[in-house]
Amino acid sequence: MTLIDLRSDTVTRPTPAMRRAMAEAEVGDDVFGEDPTVNRLQEMVAEILGTEAALFVASGTMGNEICIRCHTQPGDELICEAGAHFLHYESGAMAALSGVQARTIVGERGVITAQQIEAARRGETYYFPRSRLITIENTHNLAGGTIFPLKEIAPIRQLADARGLAMHLDGARLWNASVASGIALRDYVQHFDSVSVSFSKGLGAPIGSAIAGTKDFIAQARRIRRMFGGAMRQVGIIAAAAIYGIEHHRERLAEDHAHARRLAEALHGRGGIDIDLETVQTNIVIMNIAKTKLAVPAAVEALKKEGVLVVPFGATTLRAVTHLDVSRSDIECAIAIFYKIFS
Repeated sequence: MTLIDLRSDTVTRPTPAMRRAMAEAEVGDDVFGEDPTVNRLQEMVAEILGTEAALFVASGTMGNEICIRCHTQPGDELICEAGAHFLHYESGAMAALSGVQARTIVGERGVITAQQIEAARRGETYYFPRSRLITIENTHNLAGGTIFPLKEIAPIRQLADARGLAMHLDGARLWNASVASGIALRDYVQHFDSVSVSFSKGLGAPIGSAIAGTKDFIAQARRIRRMFGGAMRQVGIIAAAAIYGIEHHRERLAEDHAHARRLAEALHGRGGIDIDLETVQTNIVIMNIAKTKLAVPAAVEALKKEGVLVVPFGATTLRAVTHLDVSRSDIECAIAIFYKIFS
């Protein structure tokens, strides 16, 4: 039985053409700055994002944590939405590696405002932790792949400048936000001091992310990357996959978004499944099955037996993510299986 894997957009496998690009990549020692394929990737990312420089890193978690370390000192506090990826899915690295804590804000579908941030910001009293960094996630995973509106980012940047705060963008799926909104990547990134983007999700590469910012920031980030064990050698074979994904898989993200919308609209209300269709803005569908006859573990197992893989995403919720390896016919087949399970 062929499984329709909707667990994550990280499950994609390199296409034959991507594998060829990897096999043929020119390589060198990246620690010495001599890997031409890595250098090309970093220059490409900086150009696309509109930053001075970029740095290839092993994962999105590494990218986020390097940026947090660069912007803060132990005992500092960052401000973020309560569902931020690095709070829930990065193994406590923020505390372990940087010694900082989070001041969380409950947003609306992952979106927080300048007014909320100002209210959460610590004063200058000596016994408070020092507010130092604002982080935003775009798209927002836990909120269902929602896009952080550009109109809300500009006022936050103004507040950050007025209060002496840095801003970091967790843009693992920023490619999706850009394709779905029609807003250029650099138009989002211009408001931030640092950004991380992933190649191993929607773009279909097997490994890797990048962080970007000023030349001085990236020089500091390179040192922290080494400290975190992320310095790599002939890594052009991986960078080549990222380049291929950027050049060939960006525009097709719109197909993933259409597939997610089709899935969500077909399942909403079916057998008690509840989906907030307003959150289905990109390639993630979060479904609440509290009103159905199945608990989450039983639902995951029943779907798997019929050929569909999803992940539990809370006490009463499942998550499905569309991606490069899921076709429209796969989606139609998955819908039929959901109908069978949630009759």
